[in-house]
Amino acid sequence: MKLNVYCIIMGGGRGDRLYPLTKTRCKPAVPLAGKYRLVDIPISNCLNSSFNKIYILTQFQTRSLHRHIEHTYRFDNFSNGIIDIFPAEQTSSVGEHWYIGNADAVRKNLQYISMRDEDIVLILSGDQLYRMDLSDLVQHHINLKADATISAKPIAEYKISSFGVLSMGEDFTIKKFVEKPQDRGQAEGLEVPPSLRKFLKNKDFANTYLASMGIYVFTAKVLKNVLTSDNGSDFGKNIIPNMLGKYRMCGYMFDGFWEDIGTVRSFFDTNLMLTDVIPEFDFFDDKNPIYTCARYLPACKVNSSKIENTLLSDGCIITEATLNRCVIGLRAVIKKGAYLENVLMFGADYFDSHDTTQKEVELGVGENSVIRKAILDKNVRIGRNVYLSPDGKPDGYERDGIHVRDGILCVTSETVIKDNTIF
Repeated sequence: MKLNVYCIIMGGGRGDRLYPLTKTRCKPAVPLAGKYRLVDIPISNCLNSSFNKIYILTQFQTRSLHRHIEHTYRFDNFSNGIIDIFPAEQTSSVGEHWYIGNADAVRKNLQYISMRDEDIVLILSGDQLYRMDLSDLVQHHINLKADATISAKPIAEYKISSFGVLSMGEDFTIKKFVEKPQDRGQAEGLEVPPSLRKFLKNKDFANTYLASMGIYVFTAKVLKNVLTSDNGSDFGKNIIPNMLGKYRMCGYMFDGFWEDIGTVRSFFDTNLMLTDVIPEFDFFDDKNPIYTCARYLPACKVNSSKIENTLLSDGCIITEATLNRCVIGLRAVIKKGAYLENVLMFGADYFDSHDTTQKEVELGVGENSVIRKAILDKNVRIGRNVYLSPDGKPDGYERDGIHVRDGILCVTSETVIKDNTIF
């Protein structure tokens, strides 16, 4: 009997650590690598693994995310595939509360997914960058006859306080799980044993630990039972620890690139990593592509510019400018004499009218402006001779659409910065 795999993608909460990028959108809707959205990553991993029953649970500032998904992912009548969006709602059966955690979100929506007890449920985060054959993970779960399987990534000791950390035996059964251990004592006995290091690429990695990636596989019957009997709101904090000793729980070791993009700093560094000559994550993989909205934009146009280690997206117009280690988004316009270094520019949702005589500041970056170590959100208008840099500014600074977070200067969407502004 063929088992069905149902993929549930968490649509993200408020995303406070990614603010101000989440000022007008949820985390999975944040632009990535010039032309994508974060949510394109888990959806593409599902589709490349031949899993096309996908449900996305959303709650906070979802309009941008809903619009992107609806315009991008459409199945024909013969594929038997579905991408369905479940927004948070108040009903007589689930009560008046919104989602209060990822487990709570899944619990409130299982009633809308028709599945057999023996089917498989795959739960994914909507704000991570990785490429994984999820069918290998599911097959690992089936082969081990597991009730639940956690995908885990090797990390160094100094990172363990940010993740749920688990220990496994040689048969991949999980022996212990600690959510974000804060000291060496809590992490004692969680190191990867020598017998499992043969599965790691970096076998000399001292004090390696296994961090939960927030990717879970459940047998459907088990998931229903657990979420019915345990009212915990979060898988990592409540459900997984409470399952230990009661169910057969196994781990799956993933040793490829994986980044949890939860903060402005991690988001900024991960995007700029993509400009490396050989980046750790490869978007240029025609066998396992990352899908996104087909926009039918013209090619990027570069006029007499100096560009180094930079990603350029469709529809850009760059004229006599200098770009060094930048990610430039859709429809971005950068004028003569501009200098950008270590900059993420999300671009624009539209092209400016050719008649700019009535506009005080045109869309994009104006002539002779200098911008360093910054994120420019959608539809910003930066005038001539502007200087923007976070150097010397306190973290948490916020004024007139300019923020400083994690040492990165962020200009929020639709912000207008007048000529000759120095920040």
